[in-house]
Order: sequence, then C-alpha cells, then structure tokens
Amino acid sequence: MSEQQWPADTIMRRKVLDLIPYARNSRTHSDEQVGQIAASIKEWGWTVPVLIDEAGGLLAGHGRVLAAQRLGIDEIPTMTAKGWTEAQKKAYVIADNKLALNAGWDSDILKIEMQDIDSLGFNLELTGFGVEEMASLFDEPLEEKPLPQEQDLKPTFEVAVECKDEADQESVFNMLNEKGYICRILTM
Repeated sequence: MSEQQWPADTIMRRKVLDLIPYARNSRTHSDEQVGQIAASIKEWGWTVPVLIDEAGGLLAGHGRVLAAQRLGIDEIPTMTAKGWTEAQKKAYVIADNKLALNAGWDSDILKIEMQDIDSLGFNLELTGFGVEEMASLFDEPLEEKPLPQEQDLKPTFEVAVECKDEADQESVFNMLNEKGYICRILTM
C-alpha cells in the first residue's frame, strides 16, 4: 500500500512579509484576540503552521500572522496546499474557522482541568477563556491575572537539535540546562 500524499504535507519557514492575507477573509481578529494569540505564542512557541496556497496566499492562520507581526517574528512555519482549485481554497478559508466552532465542551472535565491548571499557578487567561467565562466553572471568584503587555511579548529565539537516540537527547538536554538554557524535549 502506498503512503497517501496530502496537499499540505511539508512544513517550510517563510517570511511573514511574503505572505498575502486573503482579502475577503470573513473571520475577524480583534486587537484583544491577537494579543491572546501573541501571548500563547510567547508561552508555548509556534505550534501550528499557517496554511498558504502556491502563490503565498494565506488560507488559514491570519490571526497567527498578525500575532507574529506584533511579536516581531520575521519567519514562520507554513504548509502549502498544492493543487487546490479556487473553490477549494475559498471554502477552506471558511471551513477552517467554522469547523472548530462546531465543537463543544464537556463542562465537567473543563472545570476539573481549569482547577488543576489554576492550582499549579498558571495564568488561566492564556487558555483564551475570560474571567467571566471561568467564573462559572469555579465555586469561588478567581483572581484576575492580566495577560503580558505588548512590551513583554518579545520574540524568543530557538534552536532545534536532532539527536541520534533518546540517550543522546537526554545528554544534550542536561548539558544545555546546566548552562542555563531553557530547554524542552520534543519527540517527532
């Protein structure tokens, strides 16, 4: 059986300035939401590539691109949807946003997770939920913790190191940690 080739199968970094926002994107991004996305990128790094067409036209990730600009990030991960018709591209711009909105929440599990995160001292607003939304999940009022200010959202600089095996990965991780670098172990 041959492996299926997907239209967006390869991740490649591209300059933000080379990406062309879709002029008729019906999804809007408030200044506050772009700030939330920027805070998310600052906390967790870049986790999802944006989707572009073969000409560099943005199909998914407009908010992330705006956040990248706010953070002063010059290059971001992209995937290119190859061979899509104009109709497929236009429909995907809408479907990418709407399909996510069609999901729901298990409020009991959400409450447990949010309480656990709060007990660990993590800023719950980085989850995207506002104080009013979270208040209904908790039996007592939450202390409001402001999101980082724009001047605190400076870009981070990261290096990925490929290791030959798990033992090598652990050795490199420990060595860099001892030198004061902030490290995360990633397995791909």
